[in-house]
Amino acid sequence: MSKLTDFFRNDLFRNVGKLLSASVIAQVIGLLVYPVLTRLYSPDDFGLLTLFLNIGNILVILATAEYHYAIVLPAEEKDARATFHWGFFLLLITSALVALSVIFRHPIAALFKSPDLARFYWLMPLLVFFMGLWNLLNYWYIRQKEYTRISGYQFSLSILSAGSKLGFGYAGFLSGGMIWSMVIAPALSSFLSISLAFRKAIRPLFGVDKSSSLQMAKTYRNFPLFTLPRDFVNLLVGQLPVFVLTPCFGTRDVGFWGMAVLLGFAPVSMITKALYQVLYQYSTARVHEKQPLMPVMRRFTRWTTLVVVPGFILLYFILPWLTRVLFGAEWVESGYMIRWMLPWLYAVALTSSTCFLSDVFMKQKLGLYFEILLAVLRVLGVALGIWLGSFTWAIAGYCIGSFLAVMAQYLWLISLCRDYDKSLNATS
Repeated sequence: MSKLTDFFRNDLFRNVGKLLSASVIAQVIGLLVYPVLTRLYSPDDFGLLTLFLNIGNILVILATAEYHYAIVLPAEEKDARATFHWGFFLLLITSALVALSVIFRHPIAALFKSPDLARFYWLMPLLVFFMGLWNLLNYWYIRQKEYTRISGYQFSLSILSAGSKLGFGYAGFLSGGMIWSMVIAPALSSFLSISLAFRKAIRPLFGVDKSSSLQMAKTYRNFPLFTLPRDFVNLLVGQLPVFVLTPCFGTRDVGFWGMAVLLGFAPVSMITKALYQVLYQYSTARVHEKQPLMPVMRRFTRWTTLVVVPGFILLYFILPWLTRVLFGAEWVESGYMIRWMLPWLYAVALTSSTCFLSDVFMKQKLGLYFEILLAVLRVLGVALGIWLGSFTWAIAGYCIGSFLAVMAQYLWLISLCRDYDKSLNATS
């Protein structure tokens, strides 16, 4: 009983609980409006939003060259600030280049056979800047253990996103209303977060040391060399159904897929994000203190499996009915797609919370190889569907390939912890 009491009182549990409670509330708010949104907006509108966001997500990966992940790692605070400054400098450069790409918005739209994309592509630089800015702030807050600020951002983002989507929908601004909301919400949420955290967390970031920033750029060069290609490949191939299947099958089927991804990943991501952010800081501190990691990883794996697997078994049988009731008969296809996603989602629940381990142990190069494996399996799955002329088979192959690769990656991450613990025993 005392061990259980100590568990609930320790900092790790409290911090996870703080982030998780905010994430749950934010996700619930976001999901509650979707039964209304699916009756305001068409699958084609959702398909256009999915295409716009997927392009934006690819560009955000490039925006900071993944240096935001390194903000947590330096032992010295001044080095962490210098890493933040370098990431922000890269973000400004990338945002300016994306702004120049607006000139080519019509050829870009033609590439995806989506003329409406050209009408809203000019919003892309704003989306990239504010999403990249939050990536930097998020990891700075993690380092400072300012989990309340992260929770506040998640909550405000959900409220503003849901409210603006509904507002644009009821105002009749259907074609690009959701795209506008995805730019407005992170912009306002970032400004709110900065204003509330200014005195304690933001003011220390003032004052740039150029030489220190350049030094941190060299120290953590593994992030642009290996983490950036790894995440870029992961995200690019992750958006494969959208980029490849939109020209083949149109935005309507892509709209169903986008809804399936949203509904499938929303409950998983609200937990994994909270665990990731706290476990990253916690594990880094344990490595600095030369403490073992496997006991934490074993408990995490056991409890995740006990919670996720029974729930997914139940969901398999009720998903088509559930999507029909909640979102309308038109969206039942999304329920069938989520069925294919369930094994993959279980693997993601394990891996997304612990993928930082490759950064902690500076094994980004090996992490890149797993992303290449993931890319190959996903491409083969989608290619099978295109060859068969079936969107459903393309999604099925994509999900099966994703499960196999992500599960292999998790087993590798566990092996890193095991090897680290063995090295501690050898030196003790």
